[in-house]
Amino acid sequence: MKPLVTAWEQYHLGKWSILSLVMLLLLLPLIQFMVPEQRLVTNSLLFSFTQLFMLVTLASNWNMTGGFTGYIDFGHAVFFGLGAYGTGIMMAKVGLPFGPSLIVGGVVAALFAVFIGSATLRLKGPYFSIAMLGTFVAMREIVRVARPLTGGGSGLTLPPYLNRPLFYYVTLIQAIMVVGFVWWLIKRTAFGKSLIAIREDEVGAEMRGINTTLHKITIFWIAAFSTGVVGGLWAFQNTFINPDVVFLESRTVDLVMITMLGGLGTVTGPVIGATVIYWMRDVIWANFLQFHLIVQGLVLILIVLFLPEGIVGTLRDRSGTTIGRLWGRYFTTGADINHEEAEAGT
Repeated sequence: MKPLVTAWEQYHLGKWSILSLVMLLLLLPLIQFMVPEQRLVTNSLLFSFTQLFMLVTLASNWNMTGGFTGYIDFGHAVFFGLGAYGTGIMMAKVGLPFGPSLIVGGVVAALFAVFIGSATLRLKGPYFSIAMLGTFVAMREIVRVARPLTGGGSGLTLPPYLNRPLFYYVTLIQAIMVVGFVWWLIKRTAFGKSLIAIREDEVGAEMRGINTTLHKITIFWIAAFSTGVVGGLWAFQNTFINPDVVFLESRTVDLVMITMLGGLGTVTGPVIGATVIYWMRDVIWANFLQFHLIVQGLVLILIVLFLPEGIVGTLRDRSGTTIGRLWGRYFTTGADINHEEAEAGT
């Protein structure tokens, strides 16, 4: 039976759909100039999309190590916090402008990733995850006691600057760049293929001549730099940081849940997962304000039980998950069944 849409047509349809979506997002801030009376609504919408773009970037960064190398990082939010404090200290203590301070925040996170990754990435499985969780907790307390530099528990106040379109465009461009980079890395480079080989069989990858330690540390600091930049952007937009605000355990839990929901080890999984979780969370907060953490925990349990391969994995292989089997059972058309029987008869 000839498919209704060929693979080539699907490729072009997907490409033009993505380009159309990007163009629409690029034009969104212009609404406030075309319809001035809707400025407040537009600014609120821009803020929501800014948070979504940050979440997409953070989830894609976490997926670089957790998804493609198989090293589940329970302390990834430490790079967000270091980027926020690196940017905040440069602006509040040194007096640098935002641009150079943001780069410093990313570099601080990347350097710390090289330092801590050289030790922790030699560990396997849960030992790496626990070591990174311990690193996260330890760094939060170090920031808390380093009062002369970080302000301790009182935190730091950054110069206020409110420009919703600017933050919107910066976070949108970063999200596009990170997702595009991940796609290029995995689909077009031998380095990306090596990361997949490490995830599937690290010993076998070493026997084939892949320097697994170097590969893991390299992708670790790349993800950390991008996460540190997001932390710096968040700090500048928030204008205030302290250890309890930027070093949140729930931030890493969010990234794990988002990536698992969308599809662990896929390019588009973090984008889809972040979009679903972000807008769903708005609904949960609006209707279950006092129980939103309980509802969020239940969502994570349901993901593990019914969508172990995520949304992307389920769509690719409808027979590989519980929902996929239900889909195949109830939505297979009679024509498909007859076609399969005819093929079996021949």
